[in-house]
Amino acid sequence: MSDDEVLQKSGEPIAGSKEIGALAHLYRAEVYRSTIWRQRLDMTTNWAVVSTGIALSVSFASATASPLPIVLVGMLTVMFLFLEARRYRYFMVWKFRARLLELAVMVPILRGRGAMIPQDRGSALSDDYIHPRHRISSFRAMGQRLRRNYLWIFIIQYAAYLAKIWIHPIEASSIEQALERAHIGAIPGWLAIILGTCLLIFFITLTAWAWVSEKADKTKMADYLDPEPGV
Repeated sequence: MSDDEVLQKSGEPIAGSKEIGALAHLYRAEVYRSTIWRQRLDMTTNWAVVSTGIALSVSFASATASPLPIVLVGMLTVMFLFLEARRYRYFMVWKFRARLLELAVMVPILRGRGAMIPQDRGSALSDDYIHPRHRISSFRAMGQRLRRNYLWIFIIQYAAYLAKIWIHPIEASSIEQALERAHIGAIPGWLAIILGTCLLIFFITLTAWAWVSEKADKTKMADYLDPEPGV
């Protein structure tokens, strides 16, 4: 008895040429969607990197330059992080669907078993089209984007801010002098440093939590939710 006959008797659907053609177009559309949203992720990251570079150049340009540009760009980078986390959640929707099509259709074809659509993965895909939903939470998306890019950007900004108030234009002779340089308008220097330190600690904690949550994810679709290397 052939594999097709066995599958037909077991209730597994066999896709015909029309179905395969439709799935090919569907796969192409999902890959295109994921590519577009992946490019949007790169755009926000590039904005954050360029803005940081400009802020550092301005703050260290002269002896009288203020550390304020570093602080303002830090706030702007937080906005970029929120924006990129939102885009990343949408990217994972399209990547999830494309991944399902690869495993359910492409892998059986490449292994010479024909275009079989296993019920477990086929139903997961159809259910996602009927009831679309995000695959990861906003906090987990933020944690993953922090781990990939933004945590290192914030660390550079934090280190540059401390360097600005301590060694530029000349090394501070005391902690009091460094705190005086850290003043931002009506905000005292000690408060500005504490707020920046707390924010960085929060981002580090969120990054660690997202990493632990990703490793502990034992759900049925966990293998589809893992981000691609470098994404």
